[in-house]
Amino acid sequence: MEQREATGGAAGSVGGGIVLAATPIGNLSDASERLRDLLATADVVAAEDTRRLHRLLQGLGVTVTGTVTSYHEHNEASRTPELLEAARSGATVLIVTDAGMPAVSDPGFRLVSAAVREDVPVTVAPGPSAVLAALALSGLPTDRFCFEGFLPRKSGERATRLAELATEPRTMVFFEAPHRVEAMLAALAEAFGPGREAALARELTKLHEEIRRGSVTALLTGTRQDPPRGEIVVVVAGAPPAPAVSLDDALAEVTALRASGTRLKDAAAQVAASTGLSRRDLYEAALRRP
Repeated sequence: MEQREATGGAAGSVGGGIVLAATPIGNLSDASERLRDLLATADVVAAEDTRRLHRLLQGLGVTVTGTVTSYHEHNEASRTPELLEAARSGATVLIVTDAGMPAVSDPGFRLVSAAVREDVPVTVAPGPSAVLAALALSGLPTDRFCFEGFLPRKSGERATRLAELATEPRTMVFFEAPHRVEAMLAALAEAFGPGREAALARELTKLHEEIRRGSVTALLTGTRQDPPRGEIVVVVAGAPPAPAVSLDDALAEVTALRASGTRLKDAAAQVAASTGLSRRDLYEAALRRP
């Protein structure tokens, strides 16, 4: 066991295998010596974007001696069997994405899943992570958290997802594109309430790194006044413990919202978010109520 750890794990040994390697999320100085060695010695380097890989190699002063191939969301299904066969045949297959850890909101999961099923060695060369960096800098609780990646782009699907998360007690971490972050924060304020604490991190580890902290409403106002640019991570506090509310009282709130013109589905979701009761139970109970 100690020998395998010293040589970089099973997939980095003579027998070959798959290595997931984290790449810098901004600052090239965060590249580990192990990443440099793997880039230089791997038999196959599968990159999300080969052009960005070459820029990384140039910045690190590393020359690849193996084969470089692309591995991204559009060819992941077709290329996975090739990479799996290479690893099974004894090659060291290195997986890198544009930034951060493969398989975390990036290509890699399909290959790892297939390798696990077929007993092909897999290991990891850990390193930079936008998820953990933003979480640590947010000022929000870090003892329990969940990663939610990108929310759905369509407003209806996004609202449904956020309604499901409205009572989530753990700190939540999201990725978002700069041109959609205003709509995302507006949806968060509606689903979680305007006072829910959050943090917006952009350009982590880069020259213009910035962390904005405050309520989701304050972040929304700031975003409208000064739209953020670059890579964005949004961290949101978990829901506080819900006060004890009876089903009858909650149904009365649903009925009042319906009387004001709110759709039953939306009314049930809104009351569920504020009371901690099940959205489905409220909806079905409201349907049965005369």
